[in-house]
Amino acid sequence: MSITIGTPAPDITLEATGETGFNPAAFKGEQVVLYFYPKDATPGCTTEGQDFRDRMAAFEQANTRVFGVSRDSLRRHENFKEKQGFPFELVSDPEETLCRAFDVIKLKKLYGKAHEGIERSTFLIDREGRIAALWRKVRVAGHVDEVLAAAQALNAAR
Repeated sequence: MSITIGTPAPDITLEATGETGFNPAAFKGEQVVLYFYPKDATPGCTTEGQDFRDRMAAFEQANTRVFGVSRDSLRRHENFKEKQGFPFELVSDPEETLCRAFDVIKLKKLYGKAHEGIERSTFLIDREGRIAALWRKVRVAGHVDEVLAAAQALNAAR
């Protein structure tokens, strides 16, 4: 099953920071941004997380929760979250369960060597638990502003 606009969010539960569990299907009645990123504490991933952090008040005004997802361990996520002051939870997906459900594991090349990794992607889930918007092959610069605008428009339309 591929994730497209209108697709229900997968019913998968994983561990997240803050001693919480996370299941995208469990947030019916709330808007959710789920952003997938390759690795904690790398330049692009840090900048993207900081951009979400810096706009959290606006996401909250749009009644939208934010969650980051990568294959990093829960311990590594806790350290990254604390160091960067992220006010949102990070979901640990070392087995790539959620990543594969959202089809963000792609063949990538680094220094001429092929490997599987997370393609930076973001999904906006509506109050009905369905995908309302999606961004694949994300470029960090300006991305969070696009996601925020979509979340605000979706919130205003209710």
